[in-house]
Formats: sequence, C-alpha cells, structure tokens
Amino acid sequence: QVQLVESGGGLVQAGGSLRLSCAASGSTVSAYAVGWFRQAPGKEKEFVATISRSGYTTYYADSVKGRFTISRDNAKNTVTLQMNILKPEDTAVYYCAAVAPRLYGYTARRAEDYDYWGPGTQVTVSS
Repeated sequence: QVQLVESGGGLVQAGGSLRLSCAASGSTVSAYAVGWFRQAPGKEKEFVATISRSGYTTYYADSVKGRFTISRDNAKNTVTLQMNILKPEDTAVYYCAAVAPRLYGYTARRAEDYDYWGPGTQVTVSS
C-alpha cells in the first residue's frame, strides 16, 4: 500500500509558477498511475492531470492544458506537477492520487478511479 504526500504549495502572484511534488512511500510509484486533482472552497474536487505508469501517456483538464505539466521520476519515487502562468482561478487545495493498474498505459480522470490519496497542499494565486 502506497502513502502519498504533496509538497510545494504556497502563495504566488498571477502569472507566476509553482512546482508541486507528490512523494510516494511504502511502495514504488512505478506501480501506479498518478493523478492530480484540486478542490476550491465550495466546489467539487476536479481533475487536473494524470500520468500513466510508463509516463508516456498524460491527460490534462482543458483549463490547465498548455500551462501545467505532469511528469514522473520513478527512480526518485515522485510525481511532479509544474504549474506555469498561474491564474487566481487555480487557487485550490491540490491532491495527488494513485491507482495500481495492470496496464502501463492506463490513466484515469475520475476521482473515484483512484484508491490512494495524499492530504493535499494549498495553492493560492493572488491577482
């Protein structure tokens, strides 16, 4: 069973960048497809990005496409979300999540498809 911890959140001005990390322990992250989700106050949790076990397949929400990049370093047991050109509407608690699929190319964009979650990290973008 894998444990996930996010880091890298903080306060940034609009147009700035942040790099979120999802560190895995208890199991190797290479066995998991990993996704990032976010939840703003009063809103439902929404999909941000996902990456397959192999790292070759990624998907992004339309709202972040072209600004965010998800990547993984299986040797370091981490998955990273690079966030550029941040907007106030990106303000939310960001969560990483993992699921252990059999297929290397599997990805998931629904929160209910993931089995393991980190506690989240706050990202605040000021205007």
